Amino acid sequence: MNSFSWIFVAALGASLLLRLWLAGRQIRSVQRHRMQVPAAFSDNISAEAHQRAADYTLGKTRLARVELVYDSLLLLGWTLGGGLNWLDGLWQSVGWGPIASGVALILSAFAIMAVLELPFSLYHTFVIETRFGFNKTTAATFVGDLFKQTLLLLLLGAPLTAAALWLMQGSGGLWWLYLWLLWAGFSLLMLWAYPALIAPLFNKFTLLDDEHLKQRIQTLLDRCGFKSKGIYVMDGSRRSGHGNAYFTGMGQNKRIVFFDTLLGTLEADEIEAVLAHELGHFKRRHIQKRILVMMLSSLAGLALLGWLIQQPWFFLGLGVEHPGNATALLLFLMVVPVFTLFLQPLSAWFSRKHEFEADDYAASQANAADLVRALVKMYRENASTLTPDPLYSAFYDSHPPAPVRVAHLSAKLG
Repeated sequence: MNSFSWIFVAALGASLLLRLWLAGRQIRSVQRHRMQVPAAFSDNISAEAHQRAADYTLGKTRLARVELVYDSLLLLGWTLGGGLNWLDGLWQSVGWGPIASGVALILSAFAIMAVLELPFSLYHTFVIETRFGFNKTTAATFVGDLFKQTLLLLLLGAPLTAAALWLMQGSGGLWWLYLWLLWAGFSLLMLWAYPALIAPLFNKFTLLDDEHLKQRIQTLLDRCGFKSKGIYVMDGSRRSGHGNAYFTGMGQNKRIVFFDTLLGTLEADEIEAVLAHELGHFKRRHIQKRILVMMLSSLAGLALLGWLIQQPWFFLGLGVEHPGNATALLLFLMVVPVFTLFLQPLSAWFSRKHEFEADDYAASQANAADLVRALVKMYRENASTLTPDPLYSAFYDSHPPAPVRVAHLSAKLG
């Protein structure tokens, strides 16, 4: 171990303690308010539904605490425990070239990580989600999804990883810039291709067949200047009882998607208001802003990796004896989240700001009261807690807490 090893251990310990402390605050806040529905929701959410949401949140948060400790121990095992060093030596002993062995190292590491995380995924899906009546996923569907994800990793991940390692090996000192251009191009391609090529592998999408609702939606789209490839309904109920709506894709390949579970819960006015909110993200250029932030942060990250890869202490400090391009990529992906944890509240604030802006736009294009009713129904049906801890929410939540968001919209009702 060197000095960087101790810095890493200290940062990992601090991040773990911070996350556990925040989780504890969340648990205490939800428990403290479990028996009393907040006044703003008392007419629409029963005490039973409120308590169910509290218990659901507590179950998820307690599982997350265990997973935090587990993930931290795994990270230590991969790095200072010598796991990555052992796996790298195993593939080096095969005798393949640096690119082929590097691809094998990265893909096998991802596969092992997925297997190690599988118990938590199984428990969340088949215990917690089932206990609260949300899980609709069968064992066959779960296994099928794993198979498809693995296939996509091989079909898309292997060529992309090979190209990345080839650039790192043969394009000189500015390899990180060329790799960023490759990553940026691939990310934009996936944003465009996802609706038509990737998403249908996991869910069935059908065109909305309610002519009255379709006409109302089309009128809203025309008013907002939004053109899409269609209004689709996704069979979300095949896997879960949760409901949602979103638009996806870019350019001429944009789609509006409603979960079938959401359509079964909301009235036409409320669906229109929810869609107006989603269109607010489009009109306020939130997608473009998020893409820009992602691109700039990935450029900064790769530039940093371009420097770190030349520092022997980076590898030795994280338990890797033989520096290499593939091990550098893996170490960077594993370790960077530990040191960038302090950026998470900023990212969450940025996202919540966008949600407020989208709500404001929805209130200008639809009825704010309809959106409030829709949100309250979604909170109730999705068992979302109405009483999160403020610090926990500020750190993690991409959407404003329910009372804050509803109060913001209610103020527009005059």
